[in-house]
Amino acid sequence: MARKIQAIRGMNDILPDQSSVWLYLEKTVADVVKSYGYQQIRFPIVENTDLFKRGVGETTDIVEKEMYTFDDRNGESLTLRPEGTASCVRAADQAGLLFNQTQRLWYTGPMFRYERPQKGRYRQFHQIGVESFGMGSADIDAELIILSARLWKKLGLLEHVELQLNTIGLASERETYKAALVDYLTEFKDQLDEDSQRRLGTNPLRILDSKDESTQTVLKDAPNLEDFIGEESQAHFDLLQAILKANGISYVINRRLVRGLDYYGKTVFEWVTTHLGSQATVCAGGRYDGLVEQLGGKSTPAVGFAMGIERLVLLLETLNLIPDEAKFSTDVFVISMGDDAELASFVLAERLREKNSNLVVLRHCGGGNFKNQMKKADRSEARFTIVLGQDEIDNGICQVKDMSTGEQQPHSIDDVAAYINAKL
Repeated sequence: MARKIQAIRGMNDILPDQSSVWLYLEKTVADVVKSYGYQQIRFPIVENTDLFKRGVGETTDIVEKEMYTFDDRNGESLTLRPEGTASCVRAADQAGLLFNQTQRLWYTGPMFRYERPQKGRYRQFHQIGVESFGMGSADIDAELIILSARLWKKLGLLEHVELQLNTIGLASERETYKAALVDYLTEFKDQLDEDSQRRLGTNPLRILDSKDESTQTVLKDAPNLEDFIGEESQAHFDLLQAILKANGISYVINRRLVRGLDYYGKTVFEWVTTHLGSQATVCAGGRYDGLVEQLGGKSTPAVGFAMGIERLVLLLETLNLIPDEAKFSTDVFVISMGDDAELASFVLAERLREKNSNLVVLRHCGGGNFKNQMKKADRSEARFTIVLGQDEIDNGICQVKDMSTGEQQPHSIDDVAAYINAKL
């Protein structure tokens, strides 16, 4: 017997008993972003490797350790996208959507990172991203955060997540702060964890959110980023907070929050939860005004966020917040006995779907006696079972059994759709 081929570690199948929850989440997101005027954009899962080196940053963990990169047959270096923002910028700029325009865009799809698979984190994972371009004021930052809060409310998650905010200022302010931080941490280099020692020379801001206790002890007396923030950045942050407060959005300021990608500036934020262990972040984003120009376009202000679908599904399941209507269910199971009845069952099933496009009608296929067909109807957990035989065809009726009560009665074939629609 040939060896069975298994899925690649960290790249998981989404099975039918899970996909209905994904569809529920994706539809809820689509409805919310549409209400704010965001339109969907789609782009390839494979991009030129330089897009992520220049956009995400060569010294980030993603580029240094986590990307799936390979050469194609022409020797060009390609990468499976590890995140969506850089691709969104590339696609929108290439299509001429950005310069001197405002855009509200969103996307969804798989991303790829080579890291240790664990609960809520996979090598192929799926994200939903929301990005806006051409608006430099804090009001659009606030709109995105308020949009995400509305999504949590619709999903029943608002009381289970916390919004954390920070400002990391302008690039010039960060550079001044980085120099002060490196000067301080160099004295305590031996007390830092291994990753922080490496980041000291490449990406020192990431040391601020280290989970290592020894490193955090050292950081207690480190220079504070807020002391390096200028008037423009602070005014931006103050306006953001004022708008959030006016809209009743609760938040905490986390001065250690810096985000892990090079393109962020000014506003950064995360929605976190205590219900998923160490995988606490369910949505994260911020402002990245320099990215479009960094990737070859004209200077364009931008802000956005991304959320992991796997992590959100896990959170919904953990908190038992998946509504019954989001779960897949069969409304009607149609069985038939005899050639004439089989043909009539096709017509009847189509009529039911025509009268109610939301109706899930499962018609038995493959033959079998009445007893076996009824067993399949039971296993389908359909609310109604419709039985057609030669006697029913001759009299223009069908037998309708309400599986929740066990009651069975005949109905006219012409009227059965109206009867079932009224009951559901």
